[in-house]
Amino acid sequence: MSRMVGTVSRGIRAPIIREGDDLTEIVTQSVLEAARADGFTVRDRDVIAMTEAIVARAQGNYATVDQIAADVKAKLGGGTVGVIFPILSRNRFAVCLRGIAMGCKKVILQLSYPSDEVGNHLISLDVLDEKGVDPYRDMLTLEKYRALFGYEKHPFTGVDYVEYYENLIRETGAEVEVIFANDPRAVLSYTKDVLTCDIHTRQRSKRLLKAAGGNRVLGLDDILTESVNGSGYNPYGLLGSNKATEDKVKLFPRDAQPLVEAIQQKMLEETGKHVEVMVYGDGAFKDPMGQIWELADPVVSPAYTPGLEGTPNELKLKYLADNDFGHLSGAELRDAIAGAIREKDKDLKGQMASEGTTPRRLTDLIGSLCDLTSGSGDKGTPIVYIQGYFDNYTTE
Repeated sequence: MSRMVGTVSRGIRAPIIREGDDLTEIVTQSVLEAARADGFTVRDRDVIAMTEAIVARAQGNYATVDQIAADVKAKLGGGTVGVIFPILSRNRFAVCLRGIAMGCKKVILQLSYPSDEVGNHLISLDVLDEKGVDPYRDMLTLEKYRALFGYEKHPFTGVDYVEYYENLIRETGAEVEVIFANDPRAVLSYTKDVLTCDIHTRQRSKRLLKAAGGNRVLGLDDILTESVNGSGYNPYGLLGSNKATEDKVKLFPRDAQPLVEAIQQKMLEETGKHVEVMVYGDGAFKDPMGQIWELADPVVSPAYTPGLEGTPNELKLKYLADNDFGHLSGAELRDAIAGAIREKDKDLKGQMASEGTTPRRLTDLIGSLCDLTSGSGDKGTPIVYIQGYFDNYTTE
């Protein structure tokens, strides 16, 4: 075992990306320049990842609130529309909500409680218990909610999202009524036309609403799936979009598979090495203090090269050390563990020696590493270069 360093994740600085930029050339040259400057060598099975934001920006994949409104009105009728289970986010949903409200006469805004889908809390579970409210069964009007809980502000942003969303809808000229319930069918007492805005539970919400008599039932993934009046579009619709300006959103990137394959080929031509390439968005992890689940995108990675398919197939070293080889130490222990790794089965599912390893998709794991490496602020590293991810204890 001559190599003493395992996985290394590097944030790579790049130019500010604009619409029409050649990402194949920019990403490749940014990595090669970083390698020269930092003294690392490109190796087979290294991973190049780029944030979804620069891909969508290069594509010019944007939509205005007017374009959102036009699609909502055409698909949901422009009358009273239930807008249910939105996440509480100025960046992720506020501009979308403005466009949605512009396409309606009245919005029935149904918020989940005590938190949204990704863990932004309106109120705490302790307060619910104190007030005797059952979030699984009780539907609250805005008046009842205010009487019970008052005007709570988000601990991180200082925003009362109930008031913020309510005012935002009114500013568009639409009427608004706010209710709180965790059963999507609660909104059907107010309207049969519903836009469900949840991300990872959207198919269940649609199914329940349609079975209970919903008329026009759509999700955010049904809005802007095609260009509307010159807008961008995406198979995921508005899911994964971010605020660009006060009246425009950047959509999730589309058709990114040719890009990752082109970068892989370009790197092979430049270095002779076969690297893997992916586009990443939010990582799939949860903040234990704020209780926020990071994944507000529909998927972690919308495009990746085939070598990133699958899940890890790893042995748990501490299990081997404590159980199979608990009687060994020093060089004997090292050699025994190395031998077990070399001889491990191609599929360890169900074996005790793999217990405690992470049974998640490679793209979700690597995307989470990338999201933490690049950050979401002013680091200026929208490209991440990872080495040694597929190494193990025996790799020289």
